[in-house]
Amino acid sequence: MSYARVYRRRDDGTLEFREAWHDEEGDQFVVNHGVVGHQSATDATHDVDAAAAEGLMAAFAAQCEQDGYAPLGDEDLWRVVAQFALKTAEGTDRDRALERQAVQALSAHLAWRGLGTVEGSAIGNSRLNVFATCVDPAKAVAAVKTCLREATSDYTKLSVAVAPLSDPDAFKLKHAPAGVRGFSL
Repeated sequence: MSYARVYRRRDDGTLEFREAWHDEEGDQFVVNHGVVGHQSATDATHDVDAAAAEGLMAAFAAQCEQDGYAPLGDEDLWRVVAQFALKTAEGTDRDRALERQAVQALSAHLAWRGLGTVEGSAIGNSRLNVFATCVDPAKAVAAVKTCLREATSDYTKLSVAVAPLSDPDAFKLKHAPAGVRGFSL
């Protein structure tokens, strides 16, 4: 599947995004766009085969470049970790269900707001970690909290930390249950 996501910053500092992809199964070319952190708008062109999608992707890239959109560099990206405290070191079947639920909910929530992508998850050391790469750490933390409050029953065990992509071990705790002061993977 071909895919592109680009950003531009308005004069007032607002970050906007555009993304496009070819959905081969649905024979659609999809363009998603909006202000980072807000629900995006989506336009779809139907009955698009692979050859037509290639032409539409090239036109999308040319229009984005003309409008001042470009991919972000690593210096503009952040690692965000949503972490749940677990009762056992390796997790239970219920914890694995929570993992699937959190990954699915966050993947959609972050993507449709242009905030970023879920990169993976891991259970171990009495913790469930869901890893994401995001473009705005403050908006990403707010989105993670909102999404997981609505999507999971374990919100009271949630901690969220961020680190620059360039220094992925320099996590700073941004949200935690009462009494939690530190963060570690």
